[in-house]
Amino acid sequence: MRLIRVSKIFLSVVFMVMLITTGCQDVDIQLNTPEGSKNDDVIKIGFSMGTLQEERWQRDRDIFVARAQELGAEVIVLNAYNDSEEQIRQTGYLIEQGIDILIVIPNDADKGIEMVNLAKKAGIKVICYDRIIKNANVDLYVSFDNVKVGELMAKALVEEVPTGNYVILKGSPTDYNSTMLYEGHMKILKDYIRRGDIKIVAETWAKDWAREYGFQCVEETLEKGIKIDGIIAGNDGLAAAAIEALSEKRLAGKVAVVGHDADLAACQRVVEGTQLMTVYKPIEKLAKAAAEAAIKMANGQEFNVYDTINDGKYDVPYFMIQPIPVTIDNMQSTIIKDSFHRMEDIYINIPQYQWPKE
Repeated sequence: MRLIRVSKIFLSVVFMVMLITTGCQDVDIQLNTPEGSKNDDVIKIGFSMGTLQEERWQRDRDIFVARAQELGAEVIVLNAYNDSEEQIRQTGYLIEQGIDILIVIPNDADKGIEMVNLAKKAGIKVICYDRIIKNANVDLYVSFDNVKVGELMAKALVEEVPTGNYVILKGSPTDYNSTMLYEGHMKILKDYIRRGDIKIVAETWAKDWAREYGFQCVEETLEKGIKIDGIIAGNDGLAAAAIEALSEKRLAGKVAVVGHDADLAACQRVVEGTQLMTVYKPIEKLAKAAAEAAIKMANGQEFNVYDTINDGKYDVPYFMIQPIPVTIDNMQSTIIKDSFHRMEDIYINIPQYQWPKE
């Protein structure tokens, strides 16, 4: 059985955490209700999260719930623990609870269509949050420009290491963001590869974004005696795994590594010199926009968007936010300025006299 940690995140938030059993797995449910609201007219949002594995997803959840409650809505949050079948079952549970709209971070871009079909059958609109569901024609997709994220990562690496051997650690094969990131990488790398300046000596998928796949790929490449000059990691968790493998060969800081998500540990590695860069995706903007869109759409109101994305079959309305590359040079003007992380936390392992001046 999984242990559930309950924390008081906002004074105005009432967390009621329960365990239910669906199939053979314990699942945590968070019922987040605006204080004092027992009105049946309150909008009820179902938030189905494929995972809370990475730091960023916990931040997404907390900001989304806080904004939805500010606007008077109730949110039921479910975590599927990277289990696609469990997430489908949880969708049925959310529908039974009388939700007015469904927000989904799908664990599987293909299997997610079953969740959409369940919701549509019940007359419930669906918003995909930061991960698209393929061929499903959802009502809205809110995310960052994930192809651009991939471009920024590859661009930073080729500027630092324009020739040599690269390793690419792709994300989960069931997460379509992984495909979009890779598309962005290749937009930048293709000419370098064609000219022979860069050689991809190893690449791998990381099931469920699990770090061990990244560690194993880098470790095995090094054990074969292959020199690695640069590593593109699908997220900062995989970057951490790559750097761990490098450190075992005393190569951490000597091989350029890029990632994305700007989690705290990654920002620490950037200023410490073991990770070249990360990509900052302003989660607060995304989560608040998703909460506002959910409430408007549940009330039958328009939520204006100006872009679309093809899900493989349909053009889906796309609320897109631009990502920001982050290196040691602009850490203060991006991450710290936006209070995404505090300077004292990022520079915790750096002598204070070396901190940037505020």
